[in-house]
Amino acid sequence: MTKFPLVTTLFIVVPLIEIYLFTVVGAAVGGLSTVVLVILTAMIGVSLLRAQGLQTMARLQQQAAQGQLPADTLFEGAALLLGGALLLTPGFMTDSIGFLCLIPVTRKSLIQGLLRYCMKNGSFQVNSAAGYAAKNEQSRRDNDVLEGEFRVKDEDKDPRL
Repeated sequence: MTKFPLVTTLFIVVPLIEIYLFTVVGAAVGGLSTVVLVILTAMIGVSLLRAQGLQTMARLQQQAAQGQLPADTLFEGAALLLGGALLLTPGFMTDSIGFLCLIPVTRKSLIQGLLRYCMKNGSFQVNSAAGYAAKNEQSRRDNDVLEGEFRVKDEDKDPRL
């Protein structure tokens, strides 16, 4: 299945699910309470996003300062961005998924599952020196091993070596 029909389907199915959930929750607790609940989840989500975002940014800066590759932290930042966008979108299903992206334990599990899925299906390959690289012909050519020999020339030694 190509990406375009998947995205189109999501733009149709997700709002329909949200409308259904609004009517179910609205019938159970009332219309005004439903609106307050949606606003309350957005406010809680924004405060949680702020706290998690600052922690992730500090960790990213620390890893960069130590010369480490912050790939995991960058993925966490992307998950936080997605979670924040979902929490600001009115709806109960999007809020649920958004909260899963903001809670550290579930966020890390989601990222690990997504990376395992992508590597299993050939979307990504892991290179110890380069982090995560998109799998394409160029990256396969860049990873070829070249064999050879080298010598260190010292000025103190015979220049013929």
